[in-house]
Amino acid sequence: MAWNEPGNNGNGNDNDKDPWGSGRKGGDQGPPDIDEVVRNLTKKFNSLFGGGSGSGSTGSSSSGGGGLSAGLIAGLAVVVAVVWAFMGVYIVDAAERGVVLRFGKVLDATVGPGLHWNPPLIDEVSLVNVSELNAKTYENRAMLTTDENIIDIAVTVQYLIQDPVKYVIAVQDPELSLDNASESAIRHVVGGNFMDQILTTGRDRIAADVQERLQNYMNVYNTGILVSQVNVVDAQPPDAVRPAFDDVIRAREDEQRVQNQAQQYSNQIIPEARGEAQRRIESANAYKEQVVAQATGDASRFDQLLTEYVKSPEVTRQRLYIDSIEDVMTASSKIMVDVQGGNNMLFLPLDKLMEQSTSSIDANSSNNDLRNLADQLAPFLPAPNSANSIDRSRLPVTGRGNRP
Repeated sequence: MAWNEPGNNGNGNDNDKDPWGSGRKGGDQGPPDIDEVVRNLTKKFNSLFGGGSGSGSTGSSSSGGGGLSAGLIAGLAVVVAVVWAFMGVYIVDAAERGVVLRFGKVLDATVGPGLHWNPPLIDEVSLVNVSELNAKTYENRAMLTTDENIIDIAVTVQYLIQDPVKYVIAVQDPELSLDNASESAIRHVVGGNFMDQILTTGRDRIAADVQERLQNYMNVYNTGILVSQVNVVDAQPPDAVRPAFDDVIRAREDEQRVQNQAQQYSNQIIPEARGEAQRRIESANAYKEQVVAQATGDASRFDQLLTEYVKSPEVTRQRLYIDSIEDVMTASSKIMVDVQGGNNMLFLPLDKLMEQSTSSIDANSSNNDLRNLADQLAPFLPAPNSANSIDRSRLPVTGRGNRP
């Protein structure tokens, strides 16, 4: 039967006690004795932390209570010290630097990469990534340019944290300061340029101006931020007038394309003209050398001919006459033959005959042509025994390219 059921108490048995070791007097089922519970717990804690064992007397109970307080406080102090020391251990990555504040005062040196310890609740450590390239994009709508046009522009700002101490201490919210400064720099630069420059060829210069002005703002605010790059991602007119501006841009692109084609043609034709001019100059110089050399040779030949003429004038005159007739007959393509029985002259169109004879290139056909030509001339030539006979062996047969 359970100890607290009816009939289990009040029978005068000494073993009729509750689980806490104290008997029930007069059969009264009251709460357990609190003093007894405290004494039992005191004994257990004293045995754990090295305190003296308590006895049933009052003096012993007092001594056990003092041992409980000292051991418990010492154990709690050790646990708190271990937890406090463990809380001060932290790791700094290779890309980070730590800024230590000791009672609100910044220490001189920053904390480098590695495992470090600082007393918690005394030092406050802020880790800052100084190697990561951060980027933010700012889209500004309806910005007014210097020529009173409206434009929508998007700018990307890339930055690094150069000075972690200034980044943590000098400004309460450096990211917010960067945002406000970027908006101000973009509006100032866009407001000082024309819309055509922003939409076409002036983007690089605008990005450089924004970067310079933004970096000046960051230096004035002591944010420790280094602006590494600014890019104009997009620049467009308002949606209402965008088709008209697209037409203008296409017209400018066509203009640039035509200029490039003209420049390409110029680069091609000018070297050719210079080469042709140089070729003609060289040809003229060669002709000049040829004429001078020929004139020099003719003069030398004339001097030699004069010397021979002085020695034998008659023979020299006869030779000059023969050479002149030979040159004239050689250059002529026609022959006039004096026929017998009058002043009639026979005309032989050798140029036409030669054109007909050039259609055949073998030797047999050439001989046949000459034989046919002789047969055609035979009726018109005088007989061998006549008075006006002509010695055929002395008759010059001339034509283009032949010598007598």
